[in-house]
Amino acid sequence: MDGHSLKASAAEEAMFAGREGSAAGSPLDDEQRSGTSNLDAIMRIPVVVQAILGTAVMPVANLMKLNRGAIVPLDHRIGEVVDVVVNGRVVARGEVVVLEEDNSRFGISLTEVAGVPRLNSSN
Repeated sequence: MDGHSLKASAAEEAMFAGREGSAAGSPLDDEQRSGTSNLDAIMRIPVVVQAILGTAVMPVANLMKLNRGAIVPLDHRIGEVVDVVVNGRVVARGEVVVLEEDNSRFGISLTEVAGVPRLNSSN
């Protein structure tokens, strides 16, 4: 078994330690509670979520000429699906929508959510 598999198995055990029940009084009880509290702490970490409406490539000279009111054409068109990105990784895709409760704001209606990668648990 390679070192990567060992790390993945240990990480997988830590993530799911609190999800499976064990007999009362088991020596794993404290470890499972600790794993659950660690997972709870991780779940509270804020991350930056970005909706990528499109991108543009331009020379620095054109960038320096931009003024207030300038329009930068993006590579996406109206109605195309946009990517939802967390830490540089696409986690979902969706459509831009106007929020009902505040017409001055918009959001993303998710149409596709990326699957959670499974850790290699083969021995």
